[in-house]
Amino acid sequence: MEINQKIIVVTGAGSGIGRALVEKFVADGAKQVIAVDINAANAAETADANACLAMTADVSCEADMIRVIEDVESQVGPIDLFCSNAGLAAAPSEQSPDQEWQISWDVNVMAHVYAARHLVPRMIKRGGGYLLNTASAAGLLNQIGGAAYGVTKHAAVGFGEWLALTYGHQGIKVSLLCPQAVRTAMTATDPDQIGTEGLQAAAGDGMLEANVVADIVTAGLQEESFLILPHPEVTQYMQRKTADYDRWIKGMNRFHQTLTEA
Repeated sequence: MEINQKIIVVTGAGSGIGRALVEKFVADGAKQVIAVDINAANAAETADANACLAMTADVSCEADMIRVIEDVESQVGPIDLFCSNAGLAAAPSEQSPDQEWQISWDVNVMAHVYAARHLVPRMIKRGGGYLLNTASAAGLLNQIGGAAYGVTKHAAVGFGEWLALTYGHQGIKVSLLCPQAVRTAMTATDPDQIGTEGLQAAAGDGMLEANVVADIVTAGLQEESFLILPHPEVTQYMQRKTADYDRWIKGMNRFHQTLTEA
């Protein structure tokens, strides 16, 4: 997929990866980019800095997602690429409150469902479209110190797989962005949500800047790759995991002990 002259929606666009994606898409000649964020001021700041449009929405609310899709398609044009990027880290363990588990599910999984539910039929009717869902390497491997994060990101990967295998023949393209650590507000201000050891584990192969991730995303979209892995080491980790699951679990447990005892 080429970005030039495309209409693109990016959620979680007020900061981090989302903002970097907006900047990259505008620079690459998108026809229009819509920066969506739960924080109106952050959405407006991103849009103003990139001469694009801003919208405010809570991605965990289906009505908000319907409104964004309908407003864009009626006022701007058909959405070519929808980047379901907003996410959060909460509920670090099984002892965490139900409310933290629920918001993790709503933002990290249901937001992807809502976008697909109300966009896929439209895209199929006009011959196709593209969904980019930000998951995480945690959705392929898991997350030390982040129970709900690992669980919901696994679900996000599963849903992306389901979309691709169900609608690929009808022109629906799907890519999953699965980085390890990226320098964002989440890694800077919320380390307690995945634990200090979780942040250390995620950053083991380096902390990438968001603009570097955005460059990798556009390359992945051009190739229409299902998995976009800014940290290429993740491929090897997946292979080790599936080659000997028991050994991988034991190794991760030892890794967890090493981090918590440090």
